[in-house]
Amino acid sequence: MQRTYIKDLREKAGSEATVEGYINGRRDHGKLCFLDIRDLSGSVQTIVLPQNADAHVASKDLRPEWTVSITGQVNKRPERMVNKNEQMGDIEFEAKSITVLSRAQELPFAVDAELNIDTKLDNLPFALRSKRSRAIFKVQSVVTKTFRDFLTSQGFTEFQAPKLIGDDAEGGANSFDVKYFKHTAHLAQSPQLYKQIMVGVLERVFAIGNVYRAEKHSTTRHLNEYTSMDFEMGFIKDHRDIMRVENDYFIALEKALRETCVAEFATLGAEIPTVPQDIPTMTLREAQALISKETGVDCTHELDLEPEHERWLCKWSKEKHNSDFVFVTHYPTAKRPFYTHRDETDPTMTKSFDLLFRGVEITSGGQRNHDYDVLVSSMKDKGLNPDKFGYYLQAFKYGMPPHGGLGIGLERVTAKLLNIENVKEATLFPRDINRIDVLLSK
Repeated sequence: MQRTYIKDLREKAGSEATVEGYINGRRDHGKLCFLDIRDLSGSVQTIVLPQNADAHVASKDLRPEWTVSITGQVNKRPERMVNKNEQMGDIEFEAKSITVLSRAQELPFAVDAELNIDTKLDNLPFALRSKRSRAIFKVQSVVTKTFRDFLTSQGFTEFQAPKLIGDDAEGGANSFDVKYFKHTAHLAQSPQLYKQIMVGVLERVFAIGNVYRAEKHSTTRHLNEYTSMDFEMGFIKDHRDIMRVENDYFIALEKALRETCVAEFATLGAEIPTVPQDIPTMTLREAQALISKETGVDCTHELDLEPEHERWLCKWSKEKHNSDFVFVTHYPTAKRPFYTHRDETDPTMTKSFDLLFRGVEITSGGQRNHDYDVLVSSMKDKGLNPDKFGYYLQAFKYGMPPHGGLGIGLERVTAKLLNIENVKEATLFPRDINRIDVLLSK
């Protein structure tokens, strides 16, 4: 009999079906045995009755995480037995036959046990099976799917940016070196330079892929490998065009989450944010003046916001504008990369922005330099050798439109959406200074 997913069992009420999945739990009541079965679509209570002798005998050996194929009768529960708090609480699955597909060894802990972060990461292949983890990565999947669907609807084309790059690596010191035949290559810190090249080809482009930062930190908000969701678009007027697209993306994301992930947010005890039509916006200096006025801490001469100031600003935005988001624009030229466009009215500032969400920066973006001579001059101002960027600069020799874009950290967004304290819990297989697939610290 063809497999039926648990979410579709209701359509089989009054007839037989075959379910394949994991034993989530087993309760033996003597003559009766109850099994909780889960598959990718949900879970269902299965009852094993004595008159179904073969199934009854087989059920005695079953343990959590064994995988099974069960054929049985789908029955509607009597009204008094309906459990409205369960996904399939109005039906019951009566097992007629049980086939064991694989057995699990003794488990290190219950699949839905509460774990500290190190225990979870040390046992990740098993710990990811928990209801909490499955909810996290269902939400993360919707974040990327919506990004892809929304940008495609806006005329963007997806491309794959290389992860092995040469010396033209944005001039950053925090890159991983890789032996590449007779040369030294680097793992890409972002797809930035390739995004800009592709604007000259396809005008509107986006990429979703891993990037790498060789920073020796171990914090709750940083990773050495993370997923960056990037887009770049041509023929813009300034950075505000980029901000508008991002604002509209998060509006689309809110809608998608409300349509598909209400249960997952409930599992995490989190709230889907309401995204305003126009996210509050202020310049860095305006933000710092406000912080200094309200807190008494003078930060008006700093080049960036401190983490505690980002948290304060988001709290202010929520209280004053009912927005979990706030844009901060016009960061100093000294703080931004060479390709960032300077503000014509004040060349010490850039047409750039960060998007803060629930206390953390989740996006950096802005308008880029599109004039070849300006770009070369900016490289020299940053102490970079234009000869090392010859491949990149070709695109600008032959005409590039005004353009800009951004990058969004997927794992950080997921963590803040779901009120997860440590970004590693929102990362499928996190890499940090002490951790890769083998435990480097042990």
